[in-house]
Amino acid sequence: MIVDLTPSRPELLEQAAELLVDRMPEGWPTLDEARAHVREMLDPARIARGFVRGHRLLGWVGGMEHYPNHVWELHPLVVHRDHERRGVARALVADLEQRVRDLGIHTLYLGTDDELGLTSLGGVDLYPDVLRHLADLKNLRDHPVGFYLRLGYSVIGVMPDANGFGKPDIMMARRLVSPP
Repeated sequence: MIVDLTPSRPELLEQAAELLVDRMPEGWPTLDEARAHVREMLDPARIARGFVRGHRLLGWVGGMEHYPNHVWELHPLVVHRDHERRGVARALVADLEQRVRDLGIHTLYLGTDDELGLTSLGGVDLYPDVLRHLADLKNLRDHPVGFYLRLGYSVIGVMPDANGFGKPDIMMARRLVSPP
């Protein structure tokens, strides 16, 4: 079942922070930093949704407005390692997309870092011809870019060296409603 993450469920918030540290230590190396981010995501102007089975949080997704009335960002998406490839992430993304669509937002975007050289963009100098490298993007070793492509997202850009030299952030987006 997918539920809102709220202060009334502190056990889920703690599990959400633990998932960030376990699955995304580059962004949240300590539990205190992860707890702070989870608290930020509880802002009523944001969305934080968790996939729960019993009393266990199997994964969670966040969303926030990026371009007022037009574009929201999907951030973060994290799934417990024991439940990868079981539909948890797919369900969380679909849920977030519907919630954002219900707000009248037409585009959802995300950045998916390549800090480990899992794509052809990782570990290389993308300058001076960034767009050529982007046009030749290949998923070498099961990078999340493949997951998002399967969900209908498009690669829309790259921020070279976003996480240090040779560690880009690949930008992706999906239109949620048809243009008028």
